Amino acid sequence: MKQRLLLSAAALLLCAVLPAQAQLFGPSDEQIAHENGQDAQIRANAQAIELANQQAQQAQQTQQQLQAQIRDLNDRVRNLTDSLARATGTNEELSHQIAQQNARIESQGRDFAYRLCVLSAQQLGADPQGLNCAAAGTQSASAAPRLNAPMTVALGSSLPPIMPNSVVPSSGTTGRGPGTLGTLAAAGPPAAAGGDGREFDSAMNLLSRAQYNEASAAFRSYADGHPDDLELAPQALYWVGNIAYMQQDYTGAARIFAEQIKKYPKSPRGADSMLKMGQALVAQGQTSNGCTAFAAIRKQYPDASPSTVTAAANARRAAKCG
Repeated sequence: MKQRLLLSAAALLLCAVLPAQAQLFGPSDEQIAHENGQDAQIRANAQAIELANQQAQQAQQTQQQLQAQIRDLNDRVRNLTDSLARATGTNEELSHQIAQQNARIESQGRDFAYRLCVLSAQQLGADPQGLNCAAAGTQSASAAPRLNAPMTVALGSSLPPIMPNSVVPSSGTTGRGPGTLGTLAAAGPPAAAGGDGREFDSAMNLLSRAQYNEASAAFRSYADGHPDDLELAPQALYWVGNIAYMQQDYTGAARIFAEQIKKYPKSPRGADSMLKMGQALVAQGQTSNGCTAFAAIRKQYPDASPSTVTAAANARRAAKCG
């Protein structure tokens, strides 16, 4: 009995001693495997966090680069827009100057043709009043410049004939070849239907001598006296209006140009009269009516010369038409 008690006590003591011995000699394999798994998970998490941080830094750098490129592109677009605006303004200014220069050349060309006709007649001993020299600047002479086109003569080339090709020298007159000062007949070409070209020439002569009041009265007299002259009567009214405009009588000028357009709507001077009427209206403060006249040129006169159309466009810009 005593021996049994001793064996039981020894067994209990052994059971108590074995766990202590296990702790003394280190963790078990299961514990080691568990701890190793935790360490690997921690390292994997740390690597994932580091990779995410690197990707975030790269994305931030890429975003900064894109923002810098966008700013650079915006600066370039702004610079190009400013350059285009400046170029457009310069082009419009040059177009305006060219239109003004063309208008001056056109006016000088008509004046030159008229003066040359008078001078040629004087040199040949003919009567300028009988040569219808006014036709040198109108369509009554087939070889003369058109009403709405400047006369252009290349350097070194001969001048165009002053009189129409249909004019034949009278018997005994030796005509000169085309491009010289002649083929002038002793008597001028027939006057336009319903009028006497000599009266119109007299008015043009007054105008060429800057006798504006006298010229205006002469043109007015011709237009009133020869309303059936579909060629020179509209010309006469145009010059009456032009003289009034030059003398800053804008109200009178607008009225005369309107009269010319109403009486002779198909006259080659119609587009020029419409342009001048618009300018006269704007000059006296009737900008809206002036803009309406500028806009009507293309519709009512589709065959208007490019110089007239350009001048109307420039006038619209200057008047700030809508």
